[in-house]
Amino acid sequence: MTTLKGLILCGGRSTRMQEDKSMIPYHGVPQWQYLYNLVQAQVPDTYVSFREDQVIENIPVITDSVEGGGPAVGLLSAHAAFPDAAWFVLACDLPLISRQSIDFLLQHRDATKDATAFVSPVNHLPEPLIAIWEPSGLQKLKLSFESGKNCPRKALLQSDYLQIENPWATEQFNANTPEEKQEAEYAVKHRPH
Repeated sequence: MTTLKGLILCGGRSTRMQEDKSMIPYHGVPQWQYLYNLVQAQVPDTYVSFREDQVIENIPVITDSVEGGGPAVGLLSAHAAFPDAAWFVLACDLPLISRQSIDFLLQHRDATKDATAFVSPVNHLPEPLIAIWEPSGLQKLKLSFESGKNCPRKALLQSDYLQIENPWATEQFNANTPEEKQEAEYAVKHRPH
């Protein structure tokens, strides 16, 4: 099976949130660190994807090396750095995700497919940023990106992927606005331990 690496995507501009989503301390530490610790416990070779102008801590980082915008840039920068690796990818705007969801996705990986992704509980489409991308899927994303299409979900839909239901689908909640941040903070605070 292809070597698996972890990637926490933190290179977005967070314009809707009006603050850097990767730095919000939902769990008492910056969100990038919370996610990094979760993934790194299961996938030891884990990186954080940042833009060049972001503060970089003393951790394994993949800096955006591909021109353009959107999460595809982080994915393709990781693919360029390690073209033979598969990537377990998490976006930094997932404050409710926990180890049980991560473990479930890892257990259901199908390395013969281009990707393994959770289904979105909102629109029932694959979640490209809570997924395991195999090198073949990243190559398809690269071709799509080079043709002017920078949406990872659309590239995934054109690929041979496995879509799985997460038993803890509420953990896939995205926090992209100040209102969603408040919802997430409330949910984290009142989560059963």
